[in-house]
Amino acid sequence: MTALIQARGLSKLYGSKPALQDCSFAVQPGRIVGLIGRNGAGKTTLLKALLGLTPFAGELSVLGMNPATQRDALMRDVAFIADTAVLPRWLRARQALDYCAAIHPRFERAVAERFLAGTQVPLNAKVAALSKGMVTQLHLALVLAIRAPLLVLDEPTLGLDLLSRRAFYDTLLNDYMDGERTILVTTHQVEEIEHVLTDLLFIEQGRIVLDAPVDVLGERFVQLQVAAQHLQAARALQPFHERVVFGRTVMLFDGVPQGLLAPLGDIGRPSVADLFVAQIQPQAAATASAA
Repeated sequence: MTALIQARGLSKLYGSKPALQDCSFAVQPGRIVGLIGRNGAGKTTLLKALLGLTPFAGELSVLGMNPATQRDALMRDVAFIADTAVLPRWLRARQALDYCAAIHPRFERAVAERFLAGTQVPLNAKVAALSKGMVTQLHLALVLAIRAPLLVLDEPTLGLDLLSRRAFYDTLLNDYMDGERTILVTTHQVEEIEHVLTDLLFIEQGRIVLDAPVDVLGERFVQLQVAAQHLQAARALQPFHERVVFGRTVMLFDGVPQGLLAPLGDIGRPSVADLFVAQIQPQAAATASAA
């Protein structure tokens, strides 16, 4: 299967500071990929490179096109919402739908109207009269209605309450995904989207530190709550992360058979959030030591 996104040695400097460092990864069609990283880790720069918004070094193909030289053609097949997206305050919700319907060949007005019908956004209201959450919902309606093969979401539910966030992700799964479309999403609310993701990309200090399908995480990574008398034996199996929770030592292992770990305590599968913290903390510690 041809990758929808293919990056090889993707790098980007701002002055002498690296924002992306030798990033290589592939995204297949029909996947929901979580791009997870701390503030300043390189997520926004990576998205800008994918969308042709910043020059880069290395090789990058999105939908078979080079974003740096074919951006106009690329954006006909990509829908994108940024966490900093702005709508004119004088614009009415209905006019926003009118505008998108007039300029984008893939915009399906009925999809936007159906999404907004499940919100409290009045179609005749001006953006200036909407709450922050309502403006976000209007943005999401416009983007979800663009039936493009690639949907890029940068913190899409920022400003929404819990019920609205859940409703959005339900809409994403039920109305947008069809086995062919692909979604790349960044978020700090990892726990809320863990169940919808098919793949993970962890980025730290401009480097991809984990690139894996979600369905193999349980085979590869194991969380162990270690019985006190087995601490030495557990450490001998070389956990890549260790912390103390409510007085009990919890270790994470990569590629260690569960049969070796089970006699040493209670085993389980780490959450995406726990796995992310464990993956980036060695990177952060190395940076602090170098400084």
